[in-house]
Amino acid sequence: MAKTRPGKRDLDSYTIRRTNKVVRAGDCVLMRPSEGDTAPYVARVEKIEADNRNNIKVHVRWYYRPEESLGGRRQFHGAKELFLSDHYDVQSAHTIDGKCIVHSFKNYTKLENVGPEDYYCRFEYKAATGAFVPDRVAVYCKCEMPYNPDDLMVQCEECKDWYHPACVGLTSEQAKQIGDFVCSDCSSEDLKKSHNTYAASPLSNGKDSCY
Repeated sequence: MAKTRPGKRDLDSYTIRRTNKVVRAGDCVLMRPSEGDTAPYVARVEKIEADNRNNIKVHVRWYYRPEESLGGRRQFHGAKELFLSDHYDVQSAHTIDGKCIVHSFKNYTKLENVGPEDYYCRFEYKAATGAFVPDRVAVYCKCEMPYNPDDLMVQCEECKDWYHPACVGLTSEQAKQIGDFVCSDCSSEDLKKSHNTYAASPLSNGKDSCY
C-alpha cells in the first residue's frame, strides 16, 4: 500500500454524503459513473485519506463487469457477477453513492434472497492481458458450461451431474415439477428413489475446463 504523502493523513472511515452509511478500508462501494444512464461502478476501498484542505480521497481497486472485460459477457456469467481486477485508482470520496456486498461465489449461491446490493466474484481479472485467475473452473451439462447461478439446473440421480433443462429436452416448468431425473446416459441403469434435488446448487461435482 502506498505511503501517505506529506500534507495528507489517513482516515479510519468516511460517511457517505446525505446518508449515515460509514465506509472503511475493505468495504465495497458503488461509485457514480460519469455517464448518468450507466450502472454504478463497483470498487473495493483500499485506503481513505484527506489532504490539508480536508478533500477526501479513496484509493480503490475496481471490480469489472463481464461486459467490461476483453472477452465480454458470456452465457455462464450471472447478472450480478463481477471480476476483481488489478486496476487501482484514486477517486474523490464524494463519488461514492452507496455500499454493496461482493460475496464469494459459494456464499452467493447460498443466499435465500438476493438484494440489489448483493454481487459475487469468482475470478480475478488482469486488465492489461485479459487473463483470469483461476483459469480453470468446473463445467456441467452436455454443453460443458460453468455454472450460472441465475439458471435453473436439474441433477441426475445416478451420475450426479447437473443439466440445463433445455439441454435435456425439458421446459423450466417441467424441471421444477420433476421428481427423480435420470440423464440419457444413465437411463438404462436401475433408478434410485430419492427426494427432488433440482433446487440445490451444482458447486462440488463439476468437471474442470479452461475459462
